[in-house]
Amino acid sequence: MPLLNTITTPYAEAFLQVAESKKEVEKIIAQAKSILQLWDESSELREAMGSPVLEVESKKAALEKIFSGKVTPSFLNFMKLLAERQRIGFLNSVLERLLELYRAQRNIALATVTSATPLNEDQQAALLKNVQSVAGTNNLELNLKVDPDLIGGFVVRVGSKVIDASLSGQVRRMGLELAKVT
Repeated sequence: MPLLNTITTPYAEAFLQVAESKKEVEKIIAQAKSILQLWDESSELREAMGSPVLEVESKKAALEKIFSGKVTPSFLNFMKLLAERQRIGFLNSVLERLLELYRAQRNIALATVTSATPLNEDQQAALLKNVQSVAGTNNLELNLKVDPDLIGGFVVRVGSKVIDASLSGQVRRMGLELAKVT
């Protein structure tokens, strides 16, 4: 996605610099994660912000109404700037890039854990400890997802490493082995 990075990186870098200058980095990062979740869950928001029919001022007013008091003023201004520059449709990509830059700056590895059922705190703690050894760092961020199609177990992704300890993965591997035999 080099083209997308040429759009998202300058905005993400600039916003990270603003957050650092205002000493709001941790707050901005937490808000970015929340907004990304909202963006993923709300097709109406994505469609409205990405719509070429909706006027820029209407988009800015909608952002103000939705996010005022829920995000820092600098975050709201950032989103309005994206709307003004016809880039609000890329909000998720810009925020993803922001998180990547933040993690890179602080040497934080991202581990995506997909489980068949939600993990309780004890399971998360145990998994975090094991994933830290696989990742080779204690500075780790867990991104938890649930996918009932896994049937049981979990799949962990850290960079290019994948650990598939899911029941569906075991069934798939067993099927491949059986196919080799026949």
